[in-house]
Parts: sequence; C-alpha cells; structure tokens
Amino acid sequence: MGALSHIRVLDLTRVLAGPWCTQTLADLGADVIKIERPGQGDDTRQWGPPYARDAHGQDTTEAAYYLAVNRNKRSVTLDIATAEGQDLVRRLMAQCDVLVENFKVGDMQRYGLDHESLRREHPGLIYCSITGFGQTGPYAPRAGYDFIVQGMGGFMSVTGERDGQPGASPQKAGVAIADLFTGAHATIAILAALNHKERTGEGQHLDICLLDTQVAMMANMATNYLATGKPPTRWGNAHPNIVPYQVFKVADGWVIVACGNDSQFRKLTQVAGQPELADDPRFATNPARVRHRDQLVPLLEVLMQQRPRDEWIRLLEAVGVPCGPINDMADVFRDPQVLARDMRQELPHPTAGQVSVPGSALKLSATPVTYRSAPPLLGEHTQEVLQSLAALSVDELDALKNRQII
Repeated sequence: MGALSHIRVLDLTRVLAGPWCTQTLADLGADVIKIERPGQGDDTRQWGPPYARDAHGQDTTEAAYYLAVNRNKRSVTLDIATAEGQDLVRRLMAQCDVLVENFKVGDMQRYGLDHESLRREHPGLIYCSITGFGQTGPYAPRAGYDFIVQGMGGFMSVTGERDGQPGASPQKAGVAIADLFTGAHATIAILAALNHKERTGEGQHLDICLLDTQVAMMANMATNYLATGKPPTRWGNAHPNIVPYQVFKVADGWVIVACGNDSQFRKLTQVAGQPELADDPRFATNPARVRHRDQLVPLLEVLMQQRPRDEWIRLLEAVGVPCGPINDMADVFRDPQVLARDMRQELPHPTAGQVSVPGSALKLSATPVTYRSAPPLLGEHTQEVLQSLAALSVDELDALKNRQII
C-alpha cells in the first residue's frame, strides 16, 4: 500500500506543472482521476513527435511528452464548460480529498468550481491552484509560461556564458525547470495540507505559482543580491568563487572538474603531469586561483585535452578529485548507477505494448513508490469512474456521450 493509497485526487490540470504534481501523488499511491476534454484531452497528447512506438516500431498516438507525467492515473473525459459537466465534477469532488487545477485565474469561478464555491459543501477540501503568477497581484490574470518565467524570475540572468566570452547570452534551462519545480512545490503544499486536515478536519486553498517558485529557487543567488545589492552575473560552466570548478574539453568529449579545496587542486596537477602549478603563487590557494583564473584556465584546458574522458575520470576519481562526465540521455540510461536505482521503468501499454518512462526519485523504505499503470488512453476510465463514483447508469452515460459531454 502506498503512503497516499487512502487519498483520492481530482486532477483538472494539463501540460506539465500540474500533471507533474499529480503524478507524484499517484506514484505515492493516491487514486488520481485526470479530467480531460472530450475528443482532445491534455494538450500534450498532441505534442509530438516523438511518440511511443509499438512492437513493430511504428508510431502510436501517444506523445512522449504526455507519457512523461501521467502514469498511475485514470482518465475521464468530461466537458466542464457545460452545466452537466460541472455537476459531474461536483459529484466526483464529493468522493475526493484533493482537487488540483491549473486554469487561468477566474476560469474556475466562471464554472462555479472555484474554491469558495466548493468549500461550502466540502469544508475539508484541499484545493490546489497552480498558475503562472498566483491568485493576487497585478500579473494574476496573465497566462504563465515556463520560458518567460525563467527570464522574469532571474534564472536566465545567471545562466549562460559570461560576457566577453564566445556565445555569451542569457540562456534558459534545457528542461522546464519552473514548471517542474512548481509541480514539486504543489506536491509539498498538498502533503502539508493533508497533514493539517488530519489534525483539524480543515481544508484550505493552496495558491502555487511559477513566478513565486522561480524566485524562491534562486536561493543563494537571490540572497547574495539581497545581502549586497549587487545582481549576480552569468558564469557559464564556471564558478564565481571556486577555481577550477567547471567543464573542460577533453580528447573525446567533456569532463566536469570540481576542485573544492587546495589539496584537490594539487592532486589534479599531479595527475595532469604539471605538479609545479600547485606551487605557483598565482595558483597555490583558491583565492589566488580566482584572481588569476584567466591565466590558469587556459593552461588547464591544454592539459585536459591530452586524455580521453573515461581515462580522466578514472585517474581523478582514484585520487579523490571530484569529477564527472556530461552524459547525453543515451549515456544516462546506460549508466549502472541509474539502472541500479530503478530510474528506468517499463510499463505495459494497451496500444504500444510497452512504454519506457523515467522512474521516481522518491525512495521510501516502508511505503515505496509503485508503478501500477502506464499513462492512460484518453477517456480510458470514463465509464468505470462515473459508474462507481458518480453512480451513473449505462443509459445516463450513453446519453451524456451522445451529447459530447463525456
């Protein structure tokens, strides 16, 4: 039994931040009912290629993007823009502990499905709203996009090659970090609210947004600014306070070297065949290396290109110098540590036969994450859920389907 196997979640989210949150809850055992638009479903169902492939190597209609964040859920198609659809949401809500939605501010109120409307009937309801800019403030009505929020929240100002270097410019992350961190924050808030409800019986409204999350996750960079009044700048793959602590090109790829102290730097120079560098007054201590990085780094760049990646990693690990490769995704899912940690999962799928998805990072000894089902087909569980939880008859279901409400 999962840690949340006693919890049922009504999931009115789509794309990434919301589904990431509800997939985490589902991995922990919650029964997550994903509400989707009839005929269309979650936007990400169409965000391909790539698509999952069947046993014959042919594309299915299941976009890889959608598969990334929707396992362990049940899909119900339901048009919440109709009065009948709104009534069905309320009937389902009566059987749920948590509602998660990521509509624009005001949309749920227009449908009569906002927190204030629902909590009158369900005072213990935990209602989580995920938006770009929150329920309050001058930007609240705006739609939120990960890319834009990475820029607005300061992340891109400290990401990318530093000024004066080739290719210098602000850069976004290669994965939608604002969305994913927001989904994780929403999960944390829901777990806290469930704990509060268990003690008091009281539900609450959780107001989680991308911009708040992006600003908060700037952490030490934000605090550096608040302490000094000086905005941090971009350093590319280098570190502003430690040298060498960066990526180096080697004979056949790239290696990260992270010398956190003078002893590690001395060992690096010994392995590289230039131990005298550690005795040079310009490089003997980390403060000196920071001041003279423009003289030291070119010397190290020449030395690092003399050996291939795996040899450097073997030699540096042997003497305790922190280092690592820059893996592409093929490297990642061949890595013995990744495989040993069950970070690749194969799930049976009704059209693809089997789909591969990244595993959960959550490892719990007594209530481990479970992989019960692949991301559902559109509307795969509509009849099952509406019969069992909303007490609809087959005739009622047929009538709703004929009117395209489900």
